[in-house]
Amino acid sequence: MKIITELCLAAAVFLFPVLSAAISPGERSVVPDSVKVALEQMRMARAENTPKYCMIVSVSEQKLYLYDDDQLGAIWPVSTSMYGIGAKANSLKTPLGLHEIYRKIGQDAPLGAVFRGRRQTGQIAAILTEAQKSLEDLVTSRVLWLNGLEPGVNSGDGRDSRRRYIYIHGTDEEGLIGSPASHGCVRMKNTDVIELFDAIDEGALVNIIP
Repeated sequence: MKIITELCLAAAVFLFPVLSAAISPGERSVVPDSVKVALEQMRMARAENTPKYCMIVSVSEQKLYLYDDDQLGAIWPVSTSMYGIGAKANSLKTPLGLHEIYRKIGQDAPLGAVFRGRRQTGQIAAILTEAQKSLEDLVTSRVLWLNGLEPGVNSGDGRDSRRRYIYIHGTDEEGLIGSPASHGCVRMKNTDVIELFDAIDEGALVNIIP
């Protein structure tokens, strides 16, 4: 058993050599059952078409779990909506369910680069590391635009994640990461979202769970 464990850990280092959020054996052992179930449901739903990389965003844990096949490689803190979970247009809530990375935006942008309408403005945000609100809800560093894959849940008229412009993105309000503070998107620290951006491809799956 010890040999098997050591081989698994070595594989994790090989698969995720550049992630600062690469996890320890202790962290791997305390992954909530809800995350494990969500991963299995995602695999079953996509069957042979499951991409290499999959993510689970847990609203209750305020964490994003990155998997390479079935190997857990990284855990990052996130911030989902301050208004709770929901998919209705203009609700400012974070939608649940299966999504895919529809588009990656911001390759090689400097850390803290500000985006509006998915375009760089040329500004660099002042990153707040204390638990405080900024004057604007800035999208920074990288943008991972989500597309809902469940009709009637996060796709279709009145509840479409892509049309609602739901992203995983960096924020200038890093001090609020780890607690619900966004306006519907999934926020990450800037260095974290850059690492995630570099690790995955368009089409990677994201399952957002309560």
